[in-house]
Amino acid sequence: MGHGIAQTAAAAGFRVVMRDFEKEALARAVQAIERNLEKGIKLGKLTEDDYDMTLQRLRGTVHLSETAEADLFIEAVPEILEIKQKTLREVETLAHKPFIFASNTSSLSITEIARASRHPERVVGMHFFNPVHIMRLLEIVKGQDTSAETVDAVRSVGLRMKKEPIIVKDVPGFASSRLGVALGLEAMRMLEQGVASARDIDTAMELGYNHPMGPLRLTDLVGLDVRLKIAEYLHTTLRSETFCPPEILRRMVAEGKLGKKTGEGFYKWEEQ
Repeated sequence: MGHGIAQTAAAAGFRVVMRDFEKEALARAVQAIERNLEKGIKLGKLTEDDYDMTLQRLRGTVHLSETAEADLFIEAVPEILEIKQKTLREVETLAHKPFIFASNTSSLSITEIARASRHPERVVGMHFFNPVHIMRLLEIVKGQDTSAETVDAVRSVGLRMKKEPIIVKDVPGFASSRLGVALGLEAMRMLEQGVASARDIDTAMELGYNHPMGPLRLTDLVGLDVRLKIAEYLHTTLRSETFCPPEILRRMVAEGKLGKKTGEGFYKWEEQ
């Protein structure tokens, strides 16, 4: 998700610093962005100038200190509350000026993340969807203390990034994840019960309900490990069996079949 957000922001004209812990991860991220841009050119959606300008506005670093001048931080770290709060505290320690901290979390409470901040009014959810450079939805999540000015600012950023923002209350799963995860988990149970193949279950939703992508293929793109963490969180917080992770999901995660990023999930993925 991180490189997709970085690409989309740079394409919108923002100067972007993309930070990861490892140089190898940054290199892979840049390569993925280059592939996305090259595909856009082939499809006639981008020009060579778009390619060049997007990459010129983007740079990578392993040093968080190099992000200290940013007006907006968007974190895309793992779906673990403590890691997100730690990232927020580190950013506040390094930042040279007031800034907005936006979390790309798909389920965790923005209010809880903001408890680690000295300025919870500047903490907000900016939930993007994969692949970020294609999917138009941006879910803006207003925490208990998030100010109206913060919401307005990130909404403006989203519009400049050619997204369609929706604003939702800070409840478990927000709007999109709560619905999407429920559908995905039920699709897994159907696969587990032998109702139909993964491809046929996805085709049912794509052709029968006009979904651009079936729930199992989407899970492969999101990552089965990510979906498992979200399901466990929603199961605990909402106390609903709808979100109880099916055994097939737990087993595949334990086997390291996490979706596209590992080459295998509900589908086999070849390196592109």
